[in-house]
Amino acid sequence: MYTGIYHSHKLAVILFLLIYTIKLILLFVNTEKLDNFSKKIKVPDMIISFLFLATGIYLATQSAEISTILLVKFGLVLASIPLAIIGFKKHKKSLAIVSVLLIFTVYGLSEMNRGMKAKKVTISNDIITNPSDANYDELSHGKVMFLSQCAMCHGPSGDQGLSGAKNLLTSTMKLEEVMNIITKGKNSMPKYSKSLSENEIKVITAYVMTLRE
Repeated sequence: MYTGIYHSHKLAVILFLLIYTIKLILLFVNTEKLDNFSKKIKVPDMIISFLFLATGIYLATQSAEISTILLVKFGLVLASIPLAIIGFKKHKKSLAIVSVLLIFTVYGLSEMNRGMKAKKVTISNDIITNPSDANYDELSHGKVMFLSQCAMCHGPSGDQGLSGAKNLLTSTMKLEEVMNIITKGKNSMPKYSKSLSENEIKVITAYVMTLRE
């Protein structure tokens, strides 16, 4: 369900941005065409706006954490709506520009927040992270990496399921598939290819495979 709503939200955001961008262009080109366009898409505009807000609220309730960025995003969206209504209806260019910029800012913050989930962390000196060390243990390294990178959404046991995270206890994916998703990301899960080394991704994958029931 989460995945479907996640993609619905992304589609609603793109359509919302497209509509308001077209309106902004028409505001500067021909206000009469703007008014006609607004009348023609009034119902679709309302539906898309509702989906934008409804799916966004749902995703927020399923989020692993209520971050500052998330609160800022909601604040910007709520601020942009009345500005857009007044700006386009009264042909106030400055208000319309601000409203569209706010929506684009929200979109940018969403992408930035997604990327920030994949971050490099400092591992305790008690954990051996060098594979060439005689006392190196892949699963111990993998567990520490999993807890620092994945547990926020998947949970310490792998079955928490926040932010659309799959239940790792019941997963049937092969090792190569798990490693590929960790590397490249999927849906709301960020890609870790830029923040983690190949060996770190490998040990996380190895540990994830041990969580299955």
